[in-house]
Amino acid sequence: MNILSTLNTPADLKKLPISALPDVAEQIRTAIIEQVAQSGGHLAPNLGVVELTIALHYVFDFGHDRLLFDVGHQCYPHKLITGRYPMLGNLRTRRGMAGFPEPDESPYDLFSVGHAGTGISTAVGMARGDMLNGQAYASRANPSGRRVVTLIGDASIANGLAMEGLNNAGTLKRQFLVVLNDNGMSIAKPQGALAQYFDRVRLSHTYTGLKKSAGKILESLPGGSLLRDAYHRTGEATKAALAENSWFEHFGLVTVGPIDGHNLVELIEFLTEASEFDRPMVLHVKTVKGKGLDVAENDATTFHSPKPFTVERDEAMGCRVSIPSTGRSFTSAFADAMVDVMQRDERVVACTAAMPDGTGLTAAMRAYPDRTWDTGICESHAMDMMAGLARTGQRPFFAVYATFFQRAFDQAFQEVSLQGLPVRLCLDRAGLVGGDGAVHHGFCDTALLRTLPDSVVMAAIDEPSLRASLEFMRTYDESMTSVRYPRDDVSAELADLQCPPFELGRARNLTPEINIVNDARPDVAVLAFGAPAIAALQAARDLEPDLRVAVFDARFAKPVDAPLIRALISRGIAIVTVEEHSPIGGFGSAVLESAQEQGLDTSQISRLALPDGWVRQDSRSSQLIETGLDRAGIARAIRSAVEGETPVVSTEVEPKSTRSAGASINSEPV
Repeated sequence: MNILSTLNTPADLKKLPISALPDVAEQIRTAIIEQVAQSGGHLAPNLGVVELTIALHYVFDFGHDRLLFDVGHQCYPHKLITGRYPMLGNLRTRRGMAGFPEPDESPYDLFSVGHAGTGISTAVGMARGDMLNGQAYASRANPSGRRVVTLIGDASIANGLAMEGLNNAGTLKRQFLVVLNDNGMSIAKPQGALAQYFDRVRLSHTYTGLKKSAGKILESLPGGSLLRDAYHRTGEATKAALAENSWFEHFGLVTVGPIDGHNLVELIEFLTEASEFDRPMVLHVKTVKGKGLDVAENDATTFHSPKPFTVERDEAMGCRVSIPSTGRSFTSAFADAMVDVMQRDERVVACTAAMPDGTGLTAAMRAYPDRTWDTGICESHAMDMMAGLARTGQRPFFAVYATFFQRAFDQAFQEVSLQGLPVRLCLDRAGLVGGDGAVHHGFCDTALLRTLPDSVVMAAIDEPSLRASLEFMRTYDESMTSVRYPRDDVSAELADLQCPPFELGRARNLTPEINIVNDARPDVAVLAFGAPAIAALQAARDLEPDLRVAVFDARFAKPVDAPLIRALISRGIAIVTVEEHSPIGGFGSAVLESAQEQGLDTSQISRLALPDGWVRQDSRSSQLIETGLDRAGIARAIRSAVEGETPVVSTEVEPKSTRSAGASINSEPV
């Protein structure tokens, strides 16, 4: 029987006997594995929380209570339990289920969550808000009030914001449950002293080993201890698993566990008792990332968020998984280039924040383990550490996703740029990222970095230009530098052309047969920042022979090529700027500012950029078409500019309300 298809709301789950829940867990795992094999997506994190999610929904009523996710890529089981099974077949597309919690998709999702460390703080806010509204659960005063639960995992407990949230959570005088999903993993192997602490706890304690007599517990406790208070307030199961000298107790949170996160009966027993505890509590749950698929259990990093794959089972060889290669990615190109840079310059050091595989730094870490570091999910710390290294004369490179760089902007401002230190930022996944959607798009890094005095802001268009940009950054010791590149395969479009070195503030002509200073001047010039330059070059060819289009790889958004801008406008040549970035503060804005500062006519400049709105999950190619940044869209923009139409910046996106088609969600509004 397909129980999963009958779960329109968690109320349907609650009608089932506990004995039926293992079948639900098996069906959820099967559905997730089969779908991610077809579409790609977050696999191992979701497989690891199936029983935990079932137990949470079985005990709590999250149509009324609050469930806040941290690291939202653990939400697939939650979505299937809350009526979104019909949307699974179109996972991570506009027609289906987002890969992260999405409030527009369901009232059971309270925040769009794509960055780690946020869940405890937002949960504290909702807990305080419910108290102000007179809606907070209290065992005696308001037993029908709202309970608050936050689920945190994948080592994001070590994130600085999570620490801040814990520090404040301990001051709450009400029910507040932090469920720590401790799977011994981050996206890669977790780093740091806190990870080592949890390793010791996980290896040295089990549920049965934690059982103690009441007298033994109380003998060792000082007056007013959290544990003494907790002992008199909790049920028998929780009493047996109270953790003495817990790290969380110093924050004012009672700690219970670790308990088995795949034992449904045990989970339900503990969560039931925790739901009635009217003080802040941490329930430490031990899980296996990738549970239920042996290859994912054995290699959770590879199967954290794989591309589509096929599973082959052989009696002799066991289970084998094949992940087809679609081409050489910018990440792979960076990986090889970074090793070359470190080989040539012993002063080069590098780090990443929990993404050694995702950013491609793994190869450099293997080759130069003493000069590379993974800081864990701690972007702010990583940036400041790089600043410290720069102050000692090293040449630091920080490899980070563009969307996660935002978390370290304060440090980029205060400890790097203000000090004039040459920290080098390698911004992977810049622009549109496909199925991960709005929570992960890198759409504002250029605008942020341009505000910092003396910063140098670059973009790469292919592998040779990425290598050339890294070489420029290696030897540029005057200030902070950055290069952005997309979540895409590198193009071989310019394979026959030699890539010249980067020169500060100078663009590269990709159409050398068109010279703006001779009589055969172009009808229009495209200044493209980053990867869209390739599509712009293709669009220019599509417009021949009707239009002569000069295409430039801008290379720099700061400083822009002011002499080129002057040369084009003074000759009456229209300019179209193209970028995979917000229109506000991006490359196009930089070109307009440069023209205005030079006293030039800005009416000849049109801008093509991402819309000033949220681009939702879908394939990257579909997103490029939607935003007009594909080959055909750029061709339309060029023609419009020549015909003297208004600037081509897009300001519209599909309304949110159209995204939930097919959802079957029936619950009271939260």
